[in-house]
Amino acid sequence: MNKPSILIIRRLVFLSLCFGVVSNSSAIIIRHDAGPARYEVRESSYPSVFFLERQGNRKVCAATVIHQQWALTAAHCVEQTLLGNTLSNGRDFAVLVGGQDREIDAVIIHPDFDLEAAGDVDLALLRFKQASATPRAMPIHLQELQSDAIVTLLGWGYFGLGTTGRQYNDGSLRLAMNRITDVGRRFKIRFDDPRDSASQALPLEGMPSLGDSGGPALLESNNGVFLVGITVGELEADGFSEETQGKYGAVAVYESVNMQLDWIETVIGSSVPFDS
Repeated sequence: MNKPSILIIRRLVFLSLCFGVVSNSSAIIIRHDAGPARYEVRESSYPSVFFLERQGNRKVCAATVIHQQWALTAAHCVEQTLLGNTLSNGRDFAVLVGGQDREIDAVIIHPDFDLEAAGDVDLALLRFKQASATPRAMPIHLQELQSDAIVTLLGWGYFGLGTTGRQYNDGSLRLAMNRITDVGRRFKIRFDDPRDSASQALPLEGMPSLGDSGGPALLESNNGVFLVGITVGELEADGFSEETQGKYGAVAVYESVNMQLDWIETVIGSSVPFDS
């Protein structure tokens, strides 16, 4: 019998705060046979994606601007950074978005967020104190996701290789690609080993890592780039180890953003940009 999902998802934030390993490597777990430079990306290339907290060289959790005054992240990031504590003490929370200093003055947690419930929805909306037309909000993909669709992953978390799993972190932004394996209220991706003769590993195959919670999965089409998912965590499958998270065979879990569009627009009080 399968374990309930609430028992087998390892969130990708808290452990990143518990290890003092720092080096000149960067985020995202990558193929062992591909040069790290191929995964590097400038933050200015994705100005609507930003990190929530800096801890020394590390940058913990990510969020994506989806409206002039709102961003979307994972709910568990609110308590596993200083965001929740700062707001509860009556202060605004400072972030850097697209090169601009901005302040978050409110957080709305999804009503079904409950790490001990099977119906857990790990999402939170972040309200900026002031609206801004820049950076451009990331539009949401409204169409039903298809298994085998290729998504782009972004994050500032731990770097590593598929042969070893997570290793180091210096807070640099990386981009990787992966293929959706299961779709539904949440969707999953699997880190294929290119050494396997049956592997469908992509040239920039990769996996989110510790510290990448709340980061986006993006779908690119002829019409542009669209938000489809928010990083939740990694499945604790057979052979799972905290020290080797993200190795080949690992499975990452994302909230499907289009499944929560009604909640998002109800909170915001208006429609959000979307694909046509």
